[in-house]
Amino acid sequence: MRAIKTNIIVLFSLLACIAQAQLKYNDADINFENLLYVRAAKQYETIVQKGDDSQHVLERLGDCYFLNTDMENAAKWYGQLFSKYEKVLEPKYAFRYVHSLKGIGNYKLAKAIMKIYSQKRDMSEYEVAQLKNNDEALDELLNRQPQFYISNLAINTPVADFGPMYYKDKIVFSSSRDSLRFETSVYEWNKQPYLDFFMADTNDLGSDLAEVVQFSEILNTRYHEAVAAFIPEGNKIYFTRNNYSNQNLGRDGEGTNHLKMYTSQLQGGEWTAATEVSFNSEEYSVGQPALSPDGQFLFFVSDMPGSIGNTDIFMVEIYKDGSFSQPKNLGPTINTSGREMFPYVTDEKLYFASDGHLGLGGLDVFESELGRNGFGTPNNLGKPLNSNRDDFAYIVNEASDRGYFSSNREGGKGDDDIYSFQRLEEACEQTVKGSVIRKANAQPIVNVNVELFSVDGTSLGKTATDPYGAFSFDVVLDCEAEYNIKINKQGFLPNEKAFGTTTEKDFINTVPLEITKELNKLIVRENGVLKIKIDNIYFDLNKADIRPDAAQELNKIVEVMKEYPKMVIKIEAHTDSRGSDRYNETLSDKRAKATGNYIISQGIESNRLESAIGYGEKVLLNQCGNGVRCTNEEHDVNRRSEFIIVKME
Repeated sequence: MRAIKTNIIVLFSLLACIAQAQLKYNDADINFENLLYVRAAKQYETIVQKGDDSQHVLERLGDCYFLNTDMENAAKWYGQLFSKYEKVLEPKYAFRYVHSLKGIGNYKLAKAIMKIYSQKRDMSEYEVAQLKNNDEALDELLNRQPQFYISNLAINTPVADFGPMYYKDKIVFSSSRDSLRFETSVYEWNKQPYLDFFMADTNDLGSDLAEVVQFSEILNTRYHEAVAAFIPEGNKIYFTRNNYSNQNLGRDGEGTNHLKMYTSQLQGGEWTAATEVSFNSEEYSVGQPALSPDGQFLFFVSDMPGSIGNTDIFMVEIYKDGSFSQPKNLGPTINTSGREMFPYVTDEKLYFASDGHLGLGGLDVFESELGRNGFGTPNNLGKPLNSNRDDFAYIVNEASDRGYFSSNREGGKGDDDIYSFQRLEEACEQTVKGSVIRKANAQPIVNVNVELFSVDGTSLGKTATDPYGAFSFDVVLDCEAEYNIKINKQGFLPNEKAFGTTTEKDFINTVPLEITKELNKLIVRENGVLKIKIDNIYFDLNKADIRPDAAQELNKIVEVMKEYPKMVIKIEAHTDSRGSDRYNETLSDKRAKATGNYIISQGIESNRLESAIGYGEKVLLNQCGNGVRCTNEEHDVNRRSEFIIVKME
């Protein structure tokens, strides 16, 4: 953005930034206030060379270059300003320094300045994302997958070409290329011709322009005309022009020539003389019109009272008689303390340029979804459509995802250039995270091995759970695809869980898994009965006390029951046939109940023991009943405690 477009873009926003001149810098300050930044910069640099590096001079030096988009010199002088006066600077200088640094690609230092101001300053009066500590957000933006293929157009010239707009099957744009009619009309700021409207043909793909001609000799004047919008029928235009009438520029009380919005009708193949819209003013600027697809709402840019920042996007309803509703600010979701400009509206979205929302430097293009409650949070369209310079005036045919935008980025043909773009179908990508807990007590398990598989069994990545039982994969997942996660850990049973991704872009799938202690080998089925099988527990002769070796085996029962918190068991104690029947039954019953009491003492609820009964020698497993001669080993088979599972979920 060199001087010619700065009149259109900067004039909206810079007037409020002009400080009171100090007499000792009178000539330089006068040139600065008259927007003659190149001349003023030389004068301020001479002052610095003479030893005066006061805050006022360094601020003005940085501003001269910043406002003329010379970001390298702006960063240089703002850097010196910050090194001496950081503690007393207004937030706008942090904002401009950050933009200057981004403009030369120094994102590391830009993030540092953002961090300083987010932590040390009250930013309530200057709310822009560029001054918030957005390290992660900026890194994500810098690393985002490109969505656009862009191309510089053949019609561009070494001077300003920008602001394309659809008009029937053609494109109308603004340019400072010299016209035949006003070939001697020169803008004193940069010795380039004033902006006029031109029209070009599109090719079959709608990606390039050719056959450039003047749009209208009636609408083009000796001053600036730029940024047009047309009603759907194509026979009415809204556009931006200097406050101009009767061959003279209109000025406010301070001598400033603001921008105004004008409209004209197409009659008999010719455009009528332009007339102002009703909400223009001598005291503020109005311009950069955009129409809703149905032509019922007019969007525009202004610094009128009620603005949130330097320039905001407003909207009016166009009534059937051609009059307008009161202008309505689009609000803080869209507008910031910075500059919001160049709106373009489709049935689904608002596109606009901003330097207040987090961006790559200069103006960036954003899109905002239209919902029931208005426009949603703006999304930066990322590289390569956005750059570290000014990117703006985006228009698109959403059916083909083709369109045009303007930029003054490096590598162009001169000042501002018009670029075509093809928006690529955005890849639908997702990620996955999860957690592993122990089924018995819902406690997280650390160092569980976790492996991610595709539906065909290909391993996509391995990781392990952290102390909180959590895991995640950096692997990018396809949308609408099937995956499987498998877990294992020594001493636990392996487990797995399948999941499917959705159609939502950038969605994070959450997969919870449970893991169970490797105790199922103790759960067996004998003769159709489910039991917990442990080694025999032994008691001292004629006693029912739980010995340490018995407790060690019974702890396995406790662990199984804790792993399966809804398990209910019953305990049966049996003896061999040696001794009297009554004695054996009484002793076994004592031992069964002692066993049950021990299990309860280890934290198992009593209602999970259905019963604990001793059966003596009533249920022998072999022929060794009363009067039968058997070996000790054969009798031992009948001496047992059984833990029968009554319920298990």
